[in-house]
Amino acid sequence: MSASARTRQHRTRPALPTLIPPAPLLDTTLDQLRTLLAVHATGTALGAARYLKREQSSVQKQIDTLNRNFLTLCGEPLVVKQGRGKDVLFTGTGEVLVEMASTTLGDWAETIRGLRSRVDGTLTVGATRYMLSVVADACADIADELERREVDLKVEHVRTKDLLARLRANEVDVICGSVIARVGDHDALRDFDVIELRRSGMSLLTNLPPDPSVGGVPDGPVPASSLPSLPLVVSNSGLICDVLEGWFGPRYRDRLSIAAEIDAVPFGLELLCSRLPVHGAMLVTRGIGEAVVDGRISTGGGLRAIEIADDTDPGLEVVAGAFARKGERAKMPADHPLNLAWQAIARRAHQEYRISE
Repeated sequence: MSASARTRQHRTRPALPTLIPPAPLLDTTLDQLRTLLAVHATGTALGAARYLKREQSSVQKQIDTLNRNFLTLCGEPLVVKQGRGKDVLFTGTGEVLVEMASTTLGDWAETIRGLRSRVDGTLTVGATRYMLSVVADACADIADELERREVDLKVEHVRTKDLLARLRANEVDVICGSVIARVGDHDALRDFDVIELRRSGMSLLTNLPPDPSVGGVPDGPVPASSLPSLPLVVSNSGLICDVLEGWFGPRYRDRLSIAAEIDAVPFGLELLCSRLPVHGAMLVTRGIGEAVVDGRISTGGGLRAIEIADDTDPGLEVVAGAFARKGERAKMPADHPLNLAWQAIARRAHQEYRISE
């Protein structure tokens, strides 16, 4: 037997922990902790469900489980309902656990980011459909250098509704797309480094005539508050839903006249240009409306683009650009693959592109 083999054979194993945590604590998951933080931040299970893009029943089930487990462990629940329409009350135990949950999740995320940054072997760039050209050109600019350094470049399609969630979950290193922010809210993207390409509003693409007397839509700006009077074609998830919820509340479907729901803009364009008897106006970002009118997006020829005047307070705007986790690039050398990609995206985007989602 070799000396190295003998060493491995007699290596002392780490001792098992002398304190075995109780079963209810072992049953607590990181996902439950995230839900607890979301309820604490928003005040209600409904608010947390909207933030997490989940069903309210799923959020409530997790909170009920946490309450039951920590009632057994600590003698009191974490969260107490205050009544219909009121924010929940966090007990003293709940407040302590919220602080611990924030620290735990933060430590895990920071450690994973550190481990990931040590390994330069893979660079993952995400892009939504209408920002793919930016990413493709930028990646082509650095492809030879990445190949020389044996860095595996991956480009992934990301739906707008998943944009920042994919970045927070460390599934991509940098991502290009659009998000919704309140006008004047400079803290909305405080957790990210941002290459801001454009801030813009919303538009309608319509096959309706311009004469309101026959059920049409005039060419001038249309107030957002007047949308309930129009037959609308709307996306069933993602950025457009966030806009409508911001304007009309979570039950916006009850207030609007929805002619059709779609899962992607290209389908909506084809639908409005088809021979099907669908007459209405599709809500899109201003950048897409402009791209359809000037031919950069070929589908949708013949549709009119009408700007929406956001008369809500505060208004909403679309921020199109590239996003990375805050401070991550600064910890790496200038020639790190992430910084090379960031610089290439910045050059290409500012030179050639102004299309917003």
